[in-house]
Amino acid sequence: MIHRWQHLTSPELAELAGADALAVMVLGAIEQHGPHLPLSTDLDIATGLLERALAQLDDNIDAFVLPSLALGASDEHAGFVGTLSLSAGQMSRQLERIGAAVAAAGVRRLVLVNGHGGNIGWLGPAALELRRRYELLVVKASYMAFRAPEHLLGAAELRLGLHGGQAETAMMMHLHRERVRTEKLESFASCASDRPSDAALGPEADAAWAWLAEDLNPAGVVGDAAAATPELGRRLVDFYAARLAQVMREAVATGLGSWRG
Repeated sequence: MIHRWQHLTSPELAELAGADALAVMVLGAIEQHGPHLPLSTDLDIATGLLERALAQLDDNIDAFVLPSLALGASDEHAGFVGTLSLSAGQMSRQLERIGAAVAAAGVRRLVLVNGHGGNIGWLGPAALELRRRYELLVVKASYMAFRAPEHLLGAAELRLGLHGGQAETAMMMHLHRERVRTEKLESFASCASDRPSDAALGPEADAAWAWLAEDLNPAGVVGDAAAATPELGRRLVDFYAARLAQVMREAVATGLGSWRG
């Protein structure tokens, strides 16, 4: 059964929560996504994926949906108006306090549904700290790190469309079409477009360099947004949501080392 953490009373949560339950929380960002997508894109997509995934869970799974962390670590986008960014340290401290409360409620499994690549760097050490201090099983579910949907996106787009490209635009067209400025859609070329596909060095190559969004393209986004369609977005959402649902099912069934779940 799906429970919204903030809609329960304290006694209800104390009665319902237990070691076999699952807490889930969206990690988003409020940051520029070029001229065609809203600042809430990462938050919107992660929320949409979570809701679709939750609908695929069996009723015997107790999932407690925590309030989302809307703001993320977005310093790479700070050069653009509208970006709201917290430091990695601030994000880590927030997650630690939330994890402590989850553990205090008796829940021992926490799945973090991350929609922003800039959160990945701080998320690993923070999750490890929660594991060490509170014996939580912390699952880092960054959808962009899931296996690539090669049957839906071309190789060049998968390699270069890092931010605001075809995939994000298509998913937003499916989830919140009214928020997409379709008249602003275009193909935003990456600074790495002229590099060979097997280059070892690049923005997201085997050896990646630290980049600001404006380094990739003056508009702060890269990828063929003009090729996005709502139908592609539906297929991408279905793809990622199915994988996320599998992650949550396996998290319920999984123990870890000395974890007493």
